[in-house]
Amino acid sequence: MKRFLLWGGISIAALLLVFVGVFYSLFGGTGKEFSSLATTPILPSSAMEIVATLNEPPGNLAVSKDNRLFITYHAESRPDIKVLEIVNGMPVPYPNEDFQHERPNGEPYFDHIFNIRIDRQNRLWTLDHGFHGLKKPRLMAFDLETNKLVHDVILPSVIAGTGSYIQDMQIDSLGKFIYIADIGVVAKKPAIIIYNTQTRTARRVLERHPSVTEEPYEINAQGRKMYPLGGLFWMHPALDPIALDKRDEWLYFGPMAGDKLFRARTSDLNNPNLSDEALSGKVEFYAKKSQCDGLSMDNDDNIYVTSIEDGAINVIGKDRQQKTLIKHPKMRWPDGLSFGGDGHLYIADSDIPDVMMKSKSHIASSAPYYIFRFKPLANGVAGQ
Repeated sequence: MKRFLLWGGISIAALLLVFVGVFYSLFGGTGKEFSSLATTPILPSSAMEIVATLNEPPGNLAVSKDNRLFITYHAESRPDIKVLEIVNGMPVPYPNEDFQHERPNGEPYFDHIFNIRIDRQNRLWTLDHGFHGLKKPRLMAFDLETNKLVHDVILPSVIAGTGSYIQDMQIDSLGKFIYIADIGVVAKKPAIIIYNTQTRTARRVLERHPSVTEEPYEINAQGRKMYPLGGLFWMHPALDPIALDKRDEWLYFGPMAGDKLFRARTSDLNNPNLSDEALSGKVEFYAKKSQCDGLSMDNDDNIYVTSIEDGAINVIGKDRQQKTLIKHPKMRWPDGLSFGGDGHLYIADSDIPDVMMKSKSHIASSAPYYIFRFKPLANGVAGQ
């Protein structure tokens, strides 16, 4: 019996070592130092204000034309409540408490919600990554006049399958096309997903194209390097931030940990007759950028970039040069962006270094978390 237990323990240890070795070969390692693009901030930190103080980390946010503020608690924090509305400064489950948990008879509910956006038809869209595609990646929309579910689609596995991680999106002015970033953390197949709300069909484009693929840089978020699990995992995410201009002409995108911002015409992205090779040839390098987790654009084509390196909001103007726009001493990892109907640009600060692969007690001890806002260089479309 002792010999059996000994050999059993050795076998388990050997299997564990093999697993660790394979995991490290796929997801571990170290990256190159990233060259900062920070400049002297254009605006003083006093121009930034805190509009909500939270006990749990926000992931993304969307602000309606009548200035209703919606947020998600970050999916990596494993929250009980996923989507909320800030009412009188307090987070309230949206559309209700019941929708936050699995419901009987296959009724839709919020499971692994990451991104939210409000379109110009006044619908709040929620994006569920389906636990890296192992469950049901899902898009739902709620009419903000009635708070009722008006659109619900489960994305098929050929679009967002095992190893996918859909987590950022932009919606065109007609509410017809939704452009979704699949960061593909596990599958390592980042791509852009284009969903047509009218035909309820989706396509994957630019999979593993250089414009969406991870770059070999480490993330140093204000002195905190992102090597969780004792260095077994090296965080250098691929495609995440995307932005759409207000004429629906260009989609801007790039890898989170990379230093390049690209763009492609929506007319090319939406054209199913273009081959992969032809579409790849139409992607343009646009500008150098900081490592970022969120993008948005105003009506003057300024691109706002959340800088995760130094807790700042940067801006890329028509000269294609990035400048630091504003910083705040309490901003730890600026994540999602949304313009509001009041002319402010709102920021969810998710503080990823204190959230990703951390215990619930650690996440709680790192509170409070914040929603910020400031007056940008020009107005933008509420909800985007």
